[in-house]
Amino acid sequence: MSVTSAKGFRAAGIAAGIKASGNPDLALVVNDGPATAAAGVFTSNRVKAAPVVWSEQVLKGGAVKAVVLNSGGANACTGPAGFQDTHKTAEEAAALLDASAAEIAVCSTGLIGVRLPMDALLPGLKTATDALAADGGPAAATAIMTTDTVAKTAEAHGSGYVVGGMAKGAGMLAPGLATMLVVVTTDAVADAAVLDTVLRAATKVTFDRVDSDGCMSTNDTVLLLASGASETVPDLAEFQAAVTSVCADLARQLVGDAEGATKDIAVEVVRAATEDDAVQVAKAVTRSNLFKCAMYGNDPNWGRVLSAVGTTDAAFEPDQLSVAINGVWVCRDGGVGEDRDLVDLTGREVKVTVDLAAGTSGATVWTNDLTPGYVHENSAYSS
Repeated sequence: MSVTSAKGFRAAGIAAGIKASGNPDLALVVNDGPATAAAGVFTSNRVKAAPVVWSEQVLKGGAVKAVVLNSGGANACTGPAGFQDTHKTAEEAAALLDASAAEIAVCSTGLIGVRLPMDALLPGLKTATDALAADGGPAAATAIMTTDTVAKTAEAHGSGYVVGGMAKGAGMLAPGLATMLVVVTTDAVADAAVLDTVLRAATKVTFDRVDSDGCMSTNDTVLLLASGASETVPDLAEFQAAVTSVCADLARQLVGDAEGATKDIAVEVVRAATEDDAVQVAKAVTRSNLFKCAMYGNDPNWGRVLSAVGTTDAAFEPDQLSVAINGVWVCRDGGVGEDRDLVDLTGREVKVTVDLAAGTSGATVWTNDLTPGYVHENSAYSS
């Protein structure tokens, strides 16, 4: 279950010396073809890291031969010199792989405002190239970890093809993408236009609906690469479902590994006038620190849910709002519902349902509780 589950891909993960800890910090994923079609979705933050600016240009060509990913440094806010470092990285990888630099995507994650140690990264690329293997996916997934506690991989099977992937991310998880690096691969036959359509549809309902702490990164990158090695042209609906399944699995793993979290919380909005309304309301709840603190304290405080809903311009009548927490309708028609003492919040997973009574649309956004562990992680660790 990894980024090399699909035929036509090799990967490696090594310790190049970028991290002071000596832990793995450089990954390489190579598409051996016969096709190299690709699509990408990137952060919507106006402050973009050098590798994002570079990779956005690469993806305009619709082909990616390889992806270089490093942890231990974001190469963000590093000016023209930082962009040159990304360019050099792509050129070095291209030379090692007998490819064009215009087909090398680059991804970085870690501390903002510090240049990468190129004297470690560039030699590391040679080591990573020598280590490339069809079973190298797990090592690559480990090498991109920062505050992650576990590597994140996923896989789905279609009719005659496979979709696999890896991800990193444990904080700054918010719609508009999270502080994530994601590479999804498939051996299906699909051109760049199809991959772009499928990836954007999948991202919209998975990664864009993860909101751990309301903070958006400068480095978010999600790539979808197709080798065509299976020689199978997939049914579009089935292919969409397979890619979405892998993205959903990875997104759920990101939530489960969020910094300091003790709860994984699904905020489901039902009977909204539109899907946009449902997403807006769900995001308002997931970004309420008061609500997230209540969840940490095992307090089914539905008033904090209602107050967050009321900050939106979604269509609803306040006296028709209802809220359930883990299946107990603690609020009905804008007032007191079932006994809140019936709510069991002792488990890891929590489901909050908000009924707007305004239509037939819905959406779910995942978040976490706000804990002392999160505060400690983000005050003691500089990244």
